[in-house]
Order: sequence, then structure tokens, then C-alpha cells
Amino acid sequence: MQHARILVAPLDWGLGHATRCVPIITALLERGAVPVIAADGGPLALLRQEFPTLEHVRLPGLTIRYAKGGSQLWRMALQFPAMVRQVQAEQRAFERLRRSLRVDAVISDQRFGVRAHDLPSILVTHQVFPFTPIAQNALRKLNLRHIARFDRCWVIDLPEALGLAGDLSHGDLPKNARYIGALSRMRRDTATAGSATSRVEDTGPLKVVAVISGPEPQRTLLERELLAQLQRIDGNHLLVRGVPQLAHETGEEHIGNVRVLPHTSASLLAQLLQGAKLVVSRSGYTTLMDLASLGLSGLVVPTPGQEEQEYLGRLHGATGRFQVQRQGSIDIAQALDHRLPQPNGTNLGSQHLLYEALDELGTLLR
Repeated sequence: MQHARILVAPLDWGLGHATRCVPIITALLERGAVPVIAADGGPLALLRQEFPTLEHVRLPGLTIRYAKGGSQLWRMALQFPAMVRQVQAEQRAFERLRRSLRVDAVISDQRFGVRAHDLPSILVTHQVFPFTPIAQNALRKLNLRHIARFDRCWVIDLPEALGLAGDLSHGDLPKNARYIGALSRMRRDTATAGSATSRVEDTGPLKVVAVISGPEPQRTLLERELLAQLQRIDGNHLLVRGVPQLAHETGEEHIGNVRVLPHTSASLLAQLLQGAKLVVSRSGYTTLMDLASLGLSGLVVPTPGQEEQEYLGRLHGATGRFQVQRQGSIDIAQALDHRLPQPNGTNLGSQHLLYEALDELGTLLR
């Protein structure tokens, strides 16, 4: 893979697809490859901060808007034709870009249009068998057809059921699929005290650290609910808004006893999470992998009406790994009183599964 130019294109739907590409990009760099970042909005801003020297290009995605209520069915149904058109638009945009970028292969995180029949094309996903509120079987078949168009499908989860994604990633996998393990840009050894000191800690230890992101308006609705509660709880708290594209515009804010940051680095965030008495986050899959990597429990709040997050909330609430509460009826004080014991942590492994997948990609490049 020495000097091979590999396009890495995460989906623009929250930040999780971008953050879980960080260990993939890091592994590519270790192999002597030349990753090229193709993203938009928050994911592009995050990856540019993580890898400021890498070549990057804007590849527009689809802006998904959630409904304000607890059901997303009709809002998603109205946007579904645009989602289908976006796959076609991605394909055309990628075809225009690929020649000028001179890429040798592409790794697409859940962007079905970013592939080419004459280039090694890898799809990264944990949703092999997605949950949907209607027509689930039909949409799963459509999902499998999209997966089959790629040379390889890298499933981000542990091979052993239920792993971290449960039924989303375990079942009769397609022939081109292989597990690459659960990936996280955070490790306990990255959270070394003193190595990532910051002004966010100058008022003493933090009681609650809340990390949120995702599509609007649900992201903002959760932010408002958490801010209102945190100001009524003694102690110093931190809320990370998950909008890296605003990091140079808004900076740090102080709202009562809560410090608000638009974004922070992985090393600092790992340190802050491990020092908090309670972590509050969405039940997004990448967030769960990050917490598992750090050996942390916490309070998770599924995005209302997002089937994947609600399923993951039920799954890990039943296993006792996380506390789960619904948006609109969050009780942080109760969660502090009934904190779960910190788990021993899920062994995310030594990334050998990812390295084996990269070895296989290397053979496709020859």
C-alpha cells in the first residue's frame, strides 16, 4: 500500500461516521498509504482538525432534518426520494473528482454512491441489517443490494454476537463482508493526565460531561434540555455541542455553572470523560464504541424516532452497561444517584481484524 492514494469518504449524518474513520486513516498512514479525505460540513471540519496535513476535498452530502416530535416516520418518508437521488448525485460527483484526485481505491463509510467498478471500493458500515419503522424487509434487501456493489464490506463490530451492534451487524453476512472489529479513536492511554490540559478544567473537577451531536433540530432540543437541568445541579459541568465547524466562530461559552464547547480533540475529550462522575450522550454507535474503549458507562439518550439509536438503547439498557432515558423526560440528578458501576470495558482488540482487512485491500491494489 506504499504511496497508494486512498479516498476516505464518511457520511455527513452526525459526527460518528467521521470519528470512526480516524483509526482507519491512522492505520492507512502506518502502512505508508496516502489518505485523501472527502467529506462535507461537520465531518470535514473534524477530520481536517484531526489530520491537518492531509489532502481534502469537499464532497457534498445530504442534509437530513429530523422532526421535533418523537416520530420521524413521515419526515424520513418525505426525504426518502432525496436520499435516493443523493446516491446518484454522489456517484456523479465522485466520477468527476476521482480522476483529478488520482486515487487508487476508495473507502466509503455508508456513502453508497462513492464507489467505482474499476477501482477497489470498500464500504464501511455496522448496519448490515438496519431497523426501519416500515417496510423493514424491503429496505434490508435494498441495503444488501447496495452492499453487493462494493468489492468489500467492512463491518465495524466484534465478530462474536452480540458484539456492540447486536442484530444490526450479526446474521447471515453477505459474501463480500468481513468484520474489522469495533473501532474507536479513543484509548485509555490517550487520556494521560496533564498531556491535554485545558482551560475547561480551571474551575476544578467536572461532575457531568455531556457530548451531543447529530441532525437538527433534535441536537438543539437535547442541548436545551441538558443545559436547563445542569444549571440546577451543584458542581461544574461541561457540554460539548458536537459542531466542529463552529469551533473558530463561537469558541467557549459560560452558561451558569456549565461550560459549553463547540468541539474538542479526541485526547482531551477522553481525559474529560474519564474524569467525570457522569457521562451523558446519545446512544449513537460510534459513541458507544468510544465509551466501551474507555471502559465507561453513562447515561445515553436515543434520538427520538431514530430506530437504530432506540434499538441500541434497548440492547445495552438490557445488558446493564448503560442507563437509558428518553428525551423529554431526562433526569440527570436521578442518573447521578443511580450510577452504574463502571464496566471492565469491551476489549476492542489490537486492531488485528482491521490490519487483516487492509492487507486484503493491498492485494486488490496490485
